[in-house]
Amino acid sequence: MKTRRDFLKTGIALGAVLSTPGLAGLMAEEKSAGLPPPVAPGPRPVLVAVRDGERAPMLDRALAELGGIGSFVKPGQTVLIKPNIGWDVPPERAGNTHPELVSRLVTLCLGAGAKSVSVFDNTCDQWQRTYANSGIGPAAEAAGARVVNGKDKSLYREIEIPRGVKLQRAMVHELVLDSDVFINVPVLKHHSGALMTAAMKNLMGVVWDRRFYHTHDMPQCIADFVTAVRPALNIIDAYHPMVRNGPRGKSVDDVVLKRTLLASTDIVAIDAAAAKLLGHEPAAVRHVQLAAELGLGVIDLGAVDIRRLRLA
Repeated sequence: MKTRRDFLKTGIALGAVLSTPGLAGLMAEEKSAGLPPPVAPGPRPVLVAVRDGERAPMLDRALAELGGIGSFVKPGQTVLIKPNIGWDVPPERAGNTHPELVSRLVTLCLGAGAKSVSVFDNTCDQWQRTYANSGIGPAAEAAGARVVNGKDKSLYREIEIPRGVKLQRAMVHELVLDSDVFINVPVLKHHSGALMTAAMKNLMGVVWDRRFYHTHDMPQCIADFVTAVRPALNIIDAYHPMVRNGPRGKSVDDVVLKRTLLASTDIVAIDAAAAKLLGHEPAAVRHVQLAAELGLGVIDLGAVDIRRLRLA
């Protein structure tokens, strides 16, 4: 088992990776929910890594580096923000995305002129308690979002996944299918089955029957789903990631302070960087490797325009 010192060393190692000078890159073309094609060769994808600030200022700085929230959200559009709200645990346990990050993102989207902003997750624990005790439900509502029940099967519709290897159809929440802009906001943490929860793994929370993943090769199903549904933007809450006993965690002792936020339109690149933060080579996280093989993004961080920023 890795010690706290090991994880601190990992953070230093990732810092070296993220500090590699990058050529001026262009953002990958925004993708919305639907049936996106593989990522075509072109300009290097941009990955923003912000460190050593508080959550809201780190988010503001990351979005500014990507052109501002207005690069993703236009006046009159409907927006879906999908945090991780899986577990009935308080924010300090890091089982869910931090409510401060969700609240700030809702405020920014509405400030950009969004017609509406919705927030939901297909929770693992009882959904009303989870929404409340995670702090995300009250925080999102206070910021002006519509908080939606993710446990209502009538809100899910079946889609086909033509490029899926194991997952070839899935019941997907209508907000994913109908919203103009889909923003994926997971927490970074250890996962006993998939090794890591980050951007791709968080998308399991928009699918009705997650049991299929657990019985039909979870990493492959995670990668398969991204061939059909790809968020416009991914923002990873890595402020105090859970480094063991995931996905629920046992106590605050499972959390290590890193004060980091990652943002990118490339879901593979951002998960590759997240893997590094947890001490893994990206290819060792099987769903990240499989997604790269499916052409869904860039796993080689040397081929990514990494913009490393420090607020303090």
